[in-house]
Amino acid sequence: MTRIAYYLVLKPLSLLPFFILNRIADLFYLVFLTVFQYRRKVVMDNLTGCFPEKDEKELKKIACKFYRHFADMIVESVKNFSISKEGAMKMMKNINSEILHELQKEGKSIAICGGHYANWELYAMVGGQHVPMFTLGIYKKIKDKFLDQKMQESRGKYGMNLIATVEATEWLKTNRDLQKAVIYAFDQSPANPAKAHWMTFLGRDTPVYFGPEKHANEFNMAVVFGHFQKLGRNQYAIEYELITKDPSELAHGELTEIMMRKLEADIIAEPAYWLWTHKRWKHEKKRAQFDPNMKAQDEVAQN
Repeated sequence: MTRIAYYLVLKPLSLLPFFILNRIADLFYLVFLTVFQYRRKVVMDNLTGCFPEKDEKELKKIACKFYRHFADMIVESVKNFSISKEGAMKMMKNINSEILHELQKEGKSIAICGGHYANWELYAMVGGQHVPMFTLGIYKKIKDKFLDQKMQESRGKYGMNLIATVEATEWLKTNRDLQKAVIYAFDQSPANPAKAHWMTFLGRDTPVYFGPEKHANEFNMAVVFGHFQKLGRNQYAIEYELITKDPSELAHGELTEIMMRKLEADIIAEPAYWLWTHKRWKHEKKRAQFDPNMKAQDEVAQN
């Protein structure tokens, strides 16, 4: 069924120009708000928990703006299946990428960390063009094997190499001496909250992936944070900010907290562009720390 949908719907749609795709996005936006109401309760619960100081009118305004952006992202992601390299590069402006070139000249490998903000799928496609070294994106496999293959082809066709999360650590060990940039999206809920780093994020107890910090220390990678921005419809930017050249100089957990604070500031400045449909706060800190059944269940889920 997925194969049929790809060849009969997704691929033909991807060939349409943006002035038509944007009208389709407008239709999706109306459907999300009035008919389908895709994860509306999750979005409103997340927003209410993160911005308790805002009244219902303000939160609904953010939600509406989020769904408009979410609809744009859907058609932009479909467009990725056929967009040219030149077209994709025009959609994603890069700011301060000189940092990456300086680190390359110093012989450093780099961990580039960012959140599910603005259009991370577009960056998965063009990020390899910004980086002057072998570029590896770590991604979570999609259960549907055909769609997973097509997403890999889309993300990897302009210089981004890809590896599944469960295979990343072994690959990094095997290729320890290769100068590389490793791309992490680190803001989703960890499979095992009992092993996560817990911190206050957007005013809430939040489990955070510790993998980027662990890898940066183990493989001596400089760490760069990517600030995503939405400049306009179908127009984005990423601004690179150096966090540290030597993660071993930071205390345990400090690097993770610095990166999450960077993302938090971006979200507070423009909340509509984060992925609010994700069930980010489905785990409670006390239960994750002390419930052995949850630990066992999450170990199975992670393996």
